[in-house]
Amino acid sequence: MRLVTYENKGSGGRIGALTAEGDILDLIEGAGLLALCPAAGRERCFGSMQKLIEAGAEGLDMAAEILRLRPDEAVIGADDAHLLAPLPRPTQIRCFSSFEKHGRQSVAAMMRTMAQQEDDPDAALEALQASGRFDIPDIVYERPFYYKGNRMSVVGTDTNVIWPAYSNLIDYELEIAAVIGKRGVDVTAENARDHFFGYSVCNDLSARDTQALDMRLPLGPAKGKDFDGGIVLGPCIVNREELDDPYSLEMIARVNGEEWGRGRSDDMLFNFEQLLAFVSQSETIYPGEILLSGCVGNRSGMELGRFPVRNDVIELEIENIGKLSNRIV
Repeated sequence: MRLVTYENKGSGGRIGALTAEGDILDLIEGAGLLALCPAAGRERCFGSMQKLIEAGAEGLDMAAEILRLRPDEAVIGADDAHLLAPLPRPTQIRCFSSFEKHGRQSVAAMMRTMAQQEDDPDAALEALQASGRFDIPDIVYERPFYYKGNRMSVVGTDTNVIWPAYSNLIDYELEIAAVIGKRGVDVTAENARDHFFGYSVCNDLSARDTQALDMRLPLGPAKGKDFDGGIVLGPCIVNREELDDPYSLEMIARVNGEEWGRGRSDDMLFNFEQLLAFVSQSETIYPGEILLSGCVGNRSGMELGRFPVRNDVIELEIENIGKLSNRIV
């Protein structure tokens, strides 16, 4: 199933399943029309995406039955609804750096960005390269690294994102989002798959000039990532049973319809099962948390030396999941 959160005629935050035609089957309405459970049960399972995640197999099984029976009165035409982020307020967001190619190319590009802010850019770049500060350490290949994302800044597809006033250089990052569906602690990589609810597309927007300043003290990107609309999620969550293999998907980035990068998701240093096993060491993970893969190589403007400008439309697509489209205004 492809699960969405949407608004329609002033009614926002409803959840549905996409039909084969791309329309939306409202799940709480469908459950009522089919009399599958009492009103309290419908609200408990389908009151929000978070509630559906927490309902576990019961909620997904009921959603699948509603989609199979498909009562026409519960179907909303795609043109009559606006998709929101499928999980508007994730429980937690962890942003990993799982793609070596992006890491190496980004480090080189970040040094160039930092050097451009100095009086003598060439000398500054040479000094940064000689300092060793940005050499990728061997430990990157031995264990995952992540920082916490801003769960309050999540928006959905076809939403205008306001260019943060303090930045002159905005960039996109094409990432896969894995949504946690079951609570656990000390989860093993072998058992981790059962803890995933599904997968989505993420655009982890970045203020690169501000990020270059943030990274002078290696605590994380801070205001380089923290601004309203800085994390775009959607257009849907594909549940785990439908997307059996998230590691062999074609991923495409476009700006104003022009393709800027294409590749596949099969070169993660650590897969999501390994990431979850790492995170859950002596720490409970909860339904509704999100693990972001980190940017795939060549799927950010910084790596290409080419950046979006104001009013550009950024379109990020992952095979078998969907397409995000946002204008930066």
